Amino acid sequence: MHTRTGNFPIGFRRLWMKWHKDTKGILEWAKKNKLSVIDLGQDGDKSGKKALEAGLKLGSIDLLEWQKLISPSASKRKEAVANNIKYIKKCAKLGQVNYFVAMIPEDSKLSRKENFGFMVDSFKQLAPVLEDTGGKVVIEGWPGAGVLVTTPETYRAFFNEVPSEAMGINYDPSHLIRMGIDPHRFLNEFKSKVFHVHGKDCEINNDNLYEYGNELPATFKDAIPFGNQHWRYTIPGHGITRWVDVFETLKASGYKGAVSIELEDANYNGTEEGEKLGILQGAHFLSGC
Repeated sequence: MHTRTGNFPIGFRRLWMKWHKDTKGILEWAKKNKLSVIDLGQDGDKSGKKALEAGLKLGSIDLLEWQKLISPSASKRKEAVANNIKYIKKCAKLGQVNYFVAMIPEDSKLSRKENFGFMVDSFKQLAPVLEDTGGKVVIEGWPGAGVLVTTPETYRAFFNEVPSEAMGINYDPSHLIRMGIDPHRFLNEFKSKVFHVHGKDCEINNDNLYEYGNELPATFKDAIPFGNQHWRYTIPGHGITRWVDVFETLKASGYKGAVSIELEDANYNGTEEGEKLGILQGAHFLSGC
């Protein structure tokens, strides 16, 4: 399965669900349903070969020990860097690999500037081995508590401090929309740094935005699963991203990567049947874009 615009292969991200833990079963299901790509977790050195042998492409593999890479402890950072270097060298046998990470600090109570320095220290050390092996870091802009690289300001600062061609972006418009950042303007600014794409979208409920705002939690209303009072993550086609425009921009920029459905949608998550349907609904929508 590929996108209509750009002919980018379509797949999905392996997550926490019970049925995702069955490696053989999930690979067989992916092939049966004509999915081309799988994103793996921190077992890429083990499961990556099985995915390739099943005929799937690897969209990304998670880096190890994310938070220890951004620890105030120099010894913890040193250990995490060493472990990741060993892991990267093992995974390099799989070919050119994208290494997925969200910049989550070990201690989010420290100032963002201080944690930013710890992060830069670690990733400067990872850059040479990535360059030598052809690997790329793809940074997810998930705006969780204390996460350091999520906005145009922080992506720019990171690429300035770690000016390596191995450092890039996992483009996921859902997080940008949630924060009120134009995902298309962001893509146009950073398109040369996009090495992987998540097929995930976001819906904004303007009535709830009026009712509750975007700063404080509601007093009497529960948050929406995979969202909050006024926004929620969705499969592609159920949010506000203009996916044809996204693919046109990527095509023009020479993007050679894939698009992987990351299923976080309250309308589909919760049962194996619903989750499989959500992945396939999102993938089929993107195949027509």
